Amino acid sequence: MTLATETTTLRIQLQLDGPNSTAGTASSTASSASSASSADDWFTVCDLTVLTPGRGVAALLPDGRQVALFLDRTGRMYAIDNRDPFSGAAVLSRGLTGSHQGRPFVASPLLKQRFDLESGRCLDDDTVTVPTYEVRAR
Repeated sequence: MTLATETTTLRIQLQLDGPNSTAGTASSTASSASSASSADDWFTVCDLTVLTPGRGVAALLPDGRQVALFLDRTGRMYAIDNRDPFSGAAVLSRGLTGSHQGRPFVASPLLKQRFDLESGRCLDDDTVTVPTYEVRAR
């Protein structure tokens, strides 16, 4: 089955640096992104049409790191580091998404540890987290 892609001019952006950077904390929705950030704080990653609800997309950042982007069925976007801290492989974008006690997560495709998409905390080992990024569509 072939689906026609939606035409949009919205671009997905991540906040990488600056005083409002949340790398290592929580992500945001497009509607609640901080308006106090300057344009230089945000890095354009891809078009919104690249994201499919329930599936991840990997993107390369300027410093060589990778980010895993997710869109849930309600339209909320999440961005976490793509590197699985247990295996060292950049595979979290390929993981299965779900929710546990109302919290969205992605399960690593390798060892199946689950990572909260809002906080980056591993739901199976409280001592492990992955960085998260504030994300918006503009």
